[in-house]
Amino acid sequence: MRTYLRAQSLWEVVENGSNPAPLPDNPTMAQIRFHNDEVAKEGRALAIIQAAVHDDVFIKILNLDTAKEAWDKLKEEFQGSERTRRMKVLNLRREFDAIKMKEAETVKEFADRLSKVVTQIRLLGEELSDHELWRKY
Repeated sequence: MRTYLRAQSLWEVVENGSNPAPLPDNPTMAQIRFHNDEVAKEGRALAIIQAAVHDDVFIKILNLDTAKEAWDKLKEEFQGSERTRRMKVLNLRREFDAIKMKEAETVKEFADRLSKVVTQIRLLGEELSDHELWRKY
């Protein structure tokens, strides 16, 4: 979803909240259009987030007013608190460091297993350097 929001130029609204500057006195038509576009981004981002979740989750974010609030609620719901997230990342990094190709395993099976761990780490907001990844392959 993050990629889609970025492609729609809406990720900044989700990540930082929407704070369009007020219109100046006697605004031009271009300034009015730009301001209206900035204000509309909040609603579009919130609608995308709400449309992307299952009905059970939608109920939890239905009454939230901003895309940032909805995103933060989803993060807390699925990633847990910051402490929980850090613990998950720590455990996944340990799993990443310990992962080795099994004797009867194909290269594809190993790559799939490794990719799953890397994806889980990245979904929690952590990055792995290219060097870390290449040393596993």
